[in-house]
Amino acid sequence: MTFTNQIVAVATCRTPYKQKFGIPRQPGLVEARGYVELEPHVNHIDAVRGIEQYSHLWLLFCFHENLAQGWKTTVRPPRLGGNEKLGVFATRSTFRPNGIGQSVVKLHGVVQRKGKVCLEISGMDLVDGTPIIDIKPYIPFSDSITDAVGGIAQDAPKLISVVYSDNAKAQIERYAQQETYTDLAVLIRGVLGQDPRPAYKKAKDDPKLYQVALYDLDVFWQMAVDNNDQEYILVLELKPGKCG
Repeated sequence: MTFTNQIVAVATCRTPYKQKFGIPRQPGLVEARGYVELEPHVNHIDAVRGIEQYSHLWLLFCFHENLAQGWKTTVRPPRLGGNEKLGVFATRSTFRPNGIGQSVVKLHGVVQRKGKVCLEISGMDLVDGTPIIDIKPYIPFSDSITDAVGGIAQDAPKLISVVYSDNAKAQIERYAQQETYTDLAVLIRGVLGQDPRPAYKKAKDDPKLYQVALYDLDVFWQMAVDNNDQEYILVLELKPGKCG
């Protein structure tokens, strides 16, 4: 069966995540704030009339940065350490036949920004600029199933400790004085606490220097080991980024 009606984006998601690396692998894991900006053909306050009665929304979106790479019948989920394959339809992999994803986000309100009707949200797992193809209210009695079985993702991922160098602490304190970065420390800890490294990097000593782009900043970090031989993430410094 084929469909002839063309699907077009109804909105664009604006988030602190400027690159795919470091984005939470599921929604709700990091309380990052962002906006859903309505596109011109639906940019009317009537299109969201009544939406503030809901605490959460479903966002249907396009994995626009992956479309050129095509799809795969099997993928290697990070939850399995990248060592085992599952069918694409048994995962939430980005490499899908139609490149469509869905996320639940928290709604904080409706605002006007630069002439656009926007939904202020948090908890999204989307790269900045993601096309939104539909917005639907989250309905608790039908969308939440308390005894559901989650397969390989039954429980939330375990977090790794995040420590700031003295230099990084001082930089974050300075940035936090600006409105854009008031939640910067929380955002960094939430993003890095998920350990965004590829699965194959986690099974051995990893001396690499990593970088994550948040807002218009590059956050540099590396793995370290404490006196109890436990790994943690050490944030070294922040620099103005190239992705902003």
